[in-house]
Amino acid sequence: MAELEDTQFESGDSGASATFPMQCSALRKNGFVMLKARPCKIVEMSTSKTGKHGHAKVHMVGIDIFNGKKLEDICPSTHNMDVPVVKREDFTLIDISGDGFLSMMNDNGDLREDLKVPEGDLGNQIRADFENGRELLCTVLKACGEECVIAVKANTAAEK
Repeated sequence: MAELEDTQFESGDSGASATFPMQCSALRKNGFVMLKARPCKIVEMSTSKTGKHGHAKVHMVGIDIFNGKKLEDICPSTHNMDVPVVKREDFTLIDISGDGFLSMMNDNGDLREDLKVPEGDLGNQIRADFENGRELLCTVLKACGEECVIAVKANTAAEK
């Protein structure tokens, strides 16, 4: 019994997994699924008829939520697939540093300075709007240990 008292568990999270299983037939378009070990949003789904071996197959096409690549997979409708736990949070943009990192604050007043300005059109829009003095809300998507800014909109609550 004394041996157990000396054991210390150092853990920063609740132990929740980054994914959970869901039966293929229960997945829906615009939902999320893991395709080829990447978190994806389902954009197309089709189910084939039951074949001679007795399983209907589900064909899924998904877009990677972080890099925008198209991924496909086919699995029997009775099998389980991993679904990523996806969290969305809005942050108010405070500043953009010289090396391209965003300085953002959430509703609780917590500051974040660890996310870079996204590549491409979204990043260009964020920089342009910020330089024009607009109050911006950045939507951050987090799944499977990755996170990035996926959308930006004008912060109407801040404008009077």
